[in-house]
Amino acid sequence: MAQIKPIDNLTQELRRGILVLAVLSQLKEERYGYEVIKLLADHGLEIDQGTLYPLLRRLETQGLLESRWELEESRPRRYYCLSFEGQELLPQLWEEWSRIVDTIDSLMKK
Repeated sequence: MAQIKPIDNLTQELRRGILVLAVLSQLKEERYGYEVIKLLADHGLEIDQGTLYPLLRRLETQGLLESRWELEESRPRRYYCLSFEGQELLPQLWEEWSRIVDTIDSLMKK
């Protein structure tokens, strides 16, 4: 059995904290789950289905996303986009993220 390195656990914790912001940033327009996975991966942020879909459901329950089923294609797809509340919250989250990055950057330079 391969031993998990402490850096792997810590990296996973850091990533978990930014996934909400990353996912919301990609849902300014309507997209289905696999499309979000691909967009994030194209920018260097890997996320698997087992992480994304529960996150999408949670964000929808929190009122930040809206979804609809598209049944016209060969297989049904659920499309997600920011709700009004999500559109209002995203810039605030981005601002907070920017402050955190600036703070950590400052701390690391000391």
